Amino acid sequence: MKRIAILCLMLLTFNSYGQTNAQLDPKILTSKAVMDQFMDLRFGMFIHWGPVTLRGTEIGWSRHKEVAAADYDTLYKAFNPVLFNADEWVKTASDAGMKYLTITAKHHDGFCLWPSAYTDYNIMSTPFKKDVVGLLAKACKKYHIKFCIYYSVLDWYNEYYPFDNTTDATKDPRKKPDMEKYLVYMKNQLKELVTHYDPYMLWFDGPWETAWTPAMGLDIYTYLKTLKKDLIINNRLGKTFAGTEAVGTDRFLGDYDTPEQRIGGLNMDTPWETCMTICEQWSWKPNDKMKSLNTCLQTLAKVACGNGNLLFNVGPRADGRIEPAQVARLKEMGQWLKQYGAAVYNTHGGPYYPNDTYAATRSGKKVYLHIFKPVEKLTLPALPGVKVNKAYVMKGAAVALQQTDDAITLTLPAVLPDANDTVIVLETDKSVAAIAPIKTVNIK
Repeated sequence: MKRIAILCLMLLTFNSYGQTNAQLDPKILTSKAVMDQFMDLRFGMFIHWGPVTLRGTEIGWSRHKEVAAADYDTLYKAFNPVLFNADEWVKTASDAGMKYLTITAKHHDGFCLWPSAYTDYNIMSTPFKKDVVGLLAKACKKYHIKFCIYYSVLDWYNEYYPFDNTTDATKDPRKKPDMEKYLVYMKNQLKELVTHYDPYMLWFDGPWETAWTPAMGLDIYTYLKTLKKDLIINNRLGKTFAGTEAVGTDRFLGDYDTPEQRIGGLNMDTPWETCMTICEQWSWKPNDKMKSLNTCLQTLAKVACGNGNLLFNVGPRADGRIEPAQVARLKEMGQWLKQYGAAVYNTHGGPYYPNDTYAATRSGKKVYLHIFKPVEKLTLPALPGVKVNKAYVMKGAAVALQQTDDAITLTLPAVLPDANDTVIVLETDKSVAAIAPIKTVNIK
């Protein structure tokens, strides 16, 4: 993943690039039906993993910094994750209530977790010699998890890619800059990934360097659609994606937006997915600080209430195991979803804008209020043209309800059933799907 400074720089400069979905043949864009199904999934696992875990530093970005390039680029020779078990990883995702999984098949460092025929810098050159991508794809089928692949468009190792992350690549004797040849390399690898593993989605990254142009992004998107018509593709083939503010589909190249390390805002028009770490670093580091259960659950809820998906990242150890504490935290999230999952999956965000006290999802004739803080009485703006017939704690007791033309007032339990996120259901006399988002205020 990239750093915030680069995000901000990219956001300042994206207007100089003119690529958008409008420049693509509308017939090749991923269908709304497929995108709606993707957004119904709501919760996925992101996995950043590779030889760099031997040093416990960040994937890609620590090259030339915490780890000398000569060391970083040869770590694969000692990478032997003998405790890797694809079934255990995917079962962890399943137990967490996650519906899809995305693995960093190739990050910015260029190392490949599958036996690519187009580079020796891959998993078969390690002592491990097992196809990680293939094993995860197989395990995902077993557990009915959608299998997705991350692929960086930049490659600091490849001889044809013209840049290095911190050095003058023209002085690197390995480098023979030639983006035309690099694009051929990319297409060959992407064809391997699509034809061999049939991913549900491709998650691109790294388009900010000047070597990568809008025309290249358009070319790759178009090419991929010749391989698989309804392959979902995020918007990081283009130069424009959400760093701090949402952008619309008319301003990016791809199928959905990708705010990073932040919760996206309520958006009923543009599909989006927050990518965020369960700890602080994308790849594994010792004693990495993990988010509390409260933060994890409220992040998931606020993302869903904003009409987005959450791609939640873990970084497995060098030996192939996910940290037991992270597995336990994810299982706690799964337990919560067993109770309240109907308020997350297959819903839409709103009709209320999320705030620090509560947020909402909706489906049919139900509004699901996610309560984040104890409140004796909760007064909400009325739902235009809709009457609330009853209110109750999901799978629990009735909640006292009063309503006028302007407001809905709920008397909540003195002790909320779930201190992290209690869901209150409002059953209505009409569908709430078409209600425009309603502004709210925090309750002090």
